[in-house]
Amino acid sequence: MILLTDFSGENSPMLRTRPPRLLLALLAGAVLLPVLPAEAAPRKLVETWATPGSTAITLTGHGFGHGHGLSQYGALGAAQQGLTWQQIDEFYYPGTTWGEIRGKIRVLITADTGRDVQVVASRGIKVSSLARSRTWRLPTVGAKKWRLVAAGDDTAVQFTRGGAWRTWKKVPGEAEFSSATGLLTLVLPGARRDYRGTLQSVAPRQGKRQTVNKLSMEAYLRGVVPQEVPALWEPAAVSAQSVAARTYAAFERSHPSAGHYDLCDTTQCQVYGGADVEHPAATAAIQATARQGLFYDGRPAFTQFSASNGGFSSAGSMPYLVAQADPYDGVTGHKYSTWTTTIDDTQVEKHWPAIGDLTAIEVTSRDGNGEWGGRVTDLAFIGTTGTARVDGDTVRSYLGLYSDWFTFTVAPHQKGPARP
Repeated sequence: MILLTDFSGENSPMLRTRPPRLLLALLAGAVLLPVLPAEAAPRKLVETWATPGSTAITLTGHGFGHGHGLSQYGALGAAQQGLTWQQIDEFYYPGTTWGEIRGKIRVLITADTGRDVQVVASRGIKVSSLARSRTWRLPTVGAKKWRLVAAGDDTAVQFTRGGAWRTWKKVPGEAEFSSATGLLTLVLPGARRDYRGTLQSVAPRQGKRQTVNKLSMEAYLRGVVPQEVPALWEPAAVSAQSVAARTYAAFERSHPSAGHYDLCDTTQCQVYGGADVEHPAATAAIQATARQGLFYDGRPAFTQFSASNGGFSSAGSMPYLVAQADPYDGVTGHKYSTWTTTIDDTQVEKHWPAIGDLTAIEVTSRDGNGEWGGRVTDLAFIGTTGTARVDGDTVRSYLGLYSDWFTFTVAPHQKGPARP
């Protein structure tokens, strides 16, 4: 399933030589980027909607996600208008420079919740001690599966031929599986999934054992990019996503989530599905950007991305995550450009019970960018017994909205026809 996320991310998801920064105005025949207005000041104008009695509350909004950095649908629209992947990334991350990203990445496999690391037996599998940097090739013993399981401070390497696990060897400290083929089939609760690189069994102090996939950055991207955007989108859009995903992962690697892994495999980081989700078109788009990433002050940038910014990106935590009009986001007419959803007043009362019966909604501040004054930064739900003051992102989370850029219309519930 394709996930268009915020991260990466979440939520998710690109040099052998260092190219000069593109000078768009000098590219003959290239599509020129528009001159963008300066960021607007936050808008403070109270908007009030009375909610007497039983009411239907319709929210109309723009975008899907936090709106920082690259818009995935915007990248698609830009590619359809002829922009290259370099131009797309430079538009969404202004002020960054190009550089090279290499090395390996360590990914927490969140679905492996068991007490061991199990892999399907095949020729060429090896086990290594992480403590001693020593490797052993596993023998051919008719095994169906191999596993790594804690044995005190060491790791027992076991195999099964038909039910019972038998210990082949104990290795010092923690351990990992690798394969001469470059692929391992991990046995998960109720599923099997192929991964490139190595699979480590790690038990952090005072924590539960975890499975970590360590592999090259380029191999990792093959399991990320087709999870974040459709592989058959315009190649320039998929390549732009590849750069964002590679750079995001490099940023996380320099700010690791834990001592034994760099980032996770869910929308809390960027979605990673291993070798099973790879797609030839996505792999080609990744290879077109090989090792290329975006840097700021000499370090990998925090290249956040989301599905859609609705036509105006939002300012993030870094200087290159700017609020700016996006002329490309609405080009494809996707469903997140403008969306509507209707809720009941009782849903608000359920999430904020201290207000009693909802009597009014007030938006007191927006970020000043786009229709209605932009994204909601301060809002109040007013009731008979209290007031709940929240920001737009909290409302988005609690009410299941696509973004924090929205407005309201309120109408009384229509009574059904009287029964005969």
